[in-house]
Amino acid sequence: MDAKSVISREVAVAAGAFAPGHLGELTRIVPFEMVDEVLAETGRTQQRIRDLPSRVVVYLLLAGSLFPGIGWQQVWQRLTAGLEGLETAAPTAGALAQARRRVGTGPLHRLFDLLRGPAAGIATTGVRWQGLLVCAVDGTLVAVPDSPANQGEFVRHRCNNGGAGYPSVRSNTRRAISRP
Repeated sequence: MDAKSVISREVAVAAGAFAPGHLGELTRIVPFEMVDEVLAETGRTQQRIRDLPSRVVVYLLLAGSLFPGIGWQQVWQRLTAGLEGLETAAPTAGALAQARRRVGTGPLHRLFDLLRGPAAGIATTGVRWQGLLVCAVDGTLVAVPDSPANQGEFVRHRCNNGGAGYPSVRSNTRRAISRP
């Protein structure tokens, strides 16, 4: 294919060390415009210029969920690892805790509301059950007595050592919500 296509679009970007892309893939998945809007809606935009702006703290909290087994300072180091050559803050554990308290949980709740939903599209088979969006399907197996009547009615499941000792009844619970 010798022909080349060029698609161009105008994108607003943040300035400085915390520009989109600098904080890794999180800024591609959760754009900084969305984070700024959520901070404004929840009243959590910083009131003065800080070393840890509210936007960056939100990305820190999101990154914290990606690295649950390490401390916040190590999460900060991973979040800013790609910023070599750019001047960034080196916050203490106390400063990170204060920043997390300042931003609070409101912006993350709002981001969740904006981003949640089924991965499958509306036309995908199996997404809806009785007109409702399926969120979870749970199956539970219950062993029943090994009587001739139960053997005729219920299945004896197979396992590695042959058949199971007792017939089983499967109970399915479907949980659905009526969100479009």
